[in-house]
Amino acid sequence: MLDCAVERWQRGVMADSGVNATAAALLGLLHEGPMTGGQLMAAAHRRLGPYWSMTRSQVYRELPALADSGYVKLGKPGARSSQPYAITPAGKRAFARWLSEPAGREALRNPVALRVAFGAQQSAAQLQDVYAQAAEYHNAALTETREMVKEAKKSGDDFFAASLEFAVGYHKAALTWLKSAPGK
Repeated sequence: MLDCAVERWQRGVMADSGVNATAAALLGLLHEGPMTGGQLMAAAHRRLGPYWSMTRSQVYRELPALADSGYVKLGKPGARSSQPYAITPAGKRAFARWLSEPAGREALRNPVALRVAFGAQQSAAQLQDVYAQAAEYHNAALTETREMVKEAKKSGDDFFAASLEFAVGYHKAALTWLKSAPGK
């Protein structure tokens, strides 16, 4: 019989810390200092974007929940009613607990693979368009991410560089797969 931690990992259930991955990402970003929702979105895109997506609605849904839990505190409203958030000591502890838990299983959701799964219902031209657009995206993302790796290494941020190397490998794998994907 599997122990509880492995079982949770297999099912992808929320961790014991009560913090989901999006909330944890926000807490991690707030270690850099107080930020508004918009600033958190920009930081998430810059720091996590090559391998982790976060929508504006997720950010603005999680921030009040984090505040209600005492993990972040609200600062003084700024221009256009922007509200800065700062991580609290309780938020730092929750983030540390989250880091110590199993990472959980990945949630793979690839829109190109989904369309290929229904390739029999598409024309040859539709499939070729899907493949061409995907190849264009992955080539551009690969180039951009490789540059980010160089910058991270130059700045001495080995952990950031390592996370970006995952994205490099992903884009390379996607391009390899696209070359072998069936046509009509």
